Amino acid sequence: MKSVLYLGCPVPERADTEKQLAAVEMSVVWGDNASFALDELQRRNMPVLLDLSRGAAALQIAREIRTQRASTLMFAVVDARRPDLTTEAVLAGMADVFARPLGGRRVANAIARELKYEARESLPAALENGDDLYGHSPAMRDVMALIARAAGMRAGVLIRGEEGTGRQVAARAIHTLQPHGDAAFVSVDCAACDGDELDAELFGAPARGQDAGDAKGLKGLERVSRLGRLHHARGGTIYLQNVAEAPTRVQARLARVLRDREAILIETGATTSLDVRPMAGADPAFDSAVHEGRVREDLFRRLSVIRIEMPALRNRREDIPALANYFLREICAGLHVPPKTLSRSALSLLSALPWRGNAAELRRLLDSIVTGMQGGRGIALEDILSHVKLDGAAGLISSGGTLKQARSRFEKEYIATVLEQHRGRISEAARTLGIQRTNLYRKMRSLKVNRTPK
Repeated sequence: MKSVLYLGCPVPERADTEKQLAAVEMSVVWGDNASFALDELQRRNMPVLLDLSRGAAALQIAREIRTQRASTLMFAVVDARRPDLTTEAVLAGMADVFARPLGGRRVANAIARELKYEARESLPAALENGDDLYGHSPAMRDVMALIARAAGMRAGVLIRGEEGTGRQVAARAIHTLQPHGDAAFVSVDCAACDGDELDAELFGAPARGQDAGDAKGLKGLERVSRLGRLHHARGGTIYLQNVAEAPTRVQARLARVLRDREAILIETGATTSLDVRPMAGADPAFDSAVHEGRVREDLFRRLSVIRIEMPALRNRREDIPALANYFLREICAGLHVPPKTLSRSALSLLSALPWRGNAAELRRLLDSIVTGMQGGRGIALEDILSHVKLDGAAGLISSGGTLKQARSRFEKEYIATVLEQHRGRISEAARTLGIQRTNLYRKMRSLKVNRTPK
C-alpha cells in the first residue's frame, strides 16, 4: 500500500479522508508542521498533500519543504470558497490542486500521473483519457454532484455545453465512478462518416449474403455484429457525439437497441444481451434540433433521462488557475521539458480572458506558448500577450482616443474582471493584480470601477 503525507488536515475530516484514500490502496501519515514533514520525508520519500486552510502559514510550510527537498511531489487541498488559494497553490509550485471534499480516486490518479511524468513514461490509457474535472467553482461543484448521482444509475445521460467545455470528460467521470467502471467506454462521432459507414461502425457489417437493408432479425430485434461498436460497449458505456447528424434510420435502430437491451448476433443468429448505457454530448442548439425533428423523440427520451449542463469556462473562472497548471504539466511532460510555471500576472490574465473555445482553447494556447519558448521555466504576462488577441481590442480602437485613454479603458475592464473573480474581496484582487490595496482603491476611484458588478 502506497503512503501519502497529509499536512494540516482538520481533525474532524481525517476519518473520512483516510477511508477515501484506503479505497484506492493508499495509507496516510498525518502531520501539521514543516519540521515533522521534513523528518518523515528524510526517512522515506512520499507525496505530500498540504491543506491550505491556514492560508499564509500553510504556504510557508510549502516553501520550507521546497527549499530543502526540491524534488518532493506536493499537492494542495483547498476550500472551494477560497479561489485565491488555488492561485497561491499554483504559484507555490503544487503539482495539482484538489477541492474539498477530497476524492481518493482523484488523488491516486494525480499522483500516478505525476510519477509517470517524472519517469518520462507513457501514461496508461485511463490517465491519457483525462477523467479529472476541476470543481473549485460553484458551477462545477453542481456538475460534480450530478455526476456522482448519475454514476449510481444506469439511465441515459445528455451532457450539453459549448464545444471544449469537457462534455466527454464528464461522461468518462460518470463511467469511471459507476460500479462497473472497468467496463468499456466507447465513443462514436455520428458526424464523422456518412450514414452507411455510421451504420457499420455502430452495428457491425451484415452477415455474408445478408442484405444490408435487412437489419432486423427474429422477434423484431436488431441485428448486430461482434465488430460493431455497440457490441464492444456491452456492460459499459457508449458515448455519442453529434447525434443530430445521424440519419433517421440509424437513430431508429439505436432507439430500438436501447429499448430492447438485446439483439440478434449476426455471427451466430442467437439472441445476445446488449446492456449498454447511452450518454450523449450535445451543443446548446441540441434542443432546437429535437424540436425541428432532426432527433427522433424515442431516441431523445432514452438519451436524456439525466441532463447535465456544462458551464462555459468564462462562467467558472475560479477553475482556470488549477486547470491551466494541469494542462501545463501535461504539455511539458509530452514535450519532455522541465515543468514550467505561470507568473501571478500571467495567471491573472488567463483568468480574465473570454475563452470562447473554453478549456480546449486554453490548452491550445499553453501548448503554443511552451512549444515556442526557447528556454527558462517561467511563463510571464508578456508570453501570454504575444499569443492572444485581447478581447475588446476592436472596441478600444473603434472608441478612438489617445493611447492613454485606451489603456485606461483596458485597465478598467481588467480590474473589474479580477474583482468579479474574487467576489469583490479587495485584498485578494490586489494580490492577483500585483499592487497594494491602497493603489487598487485609488485606481477603482479614478476609473470608476464598482467593487461588485451591478
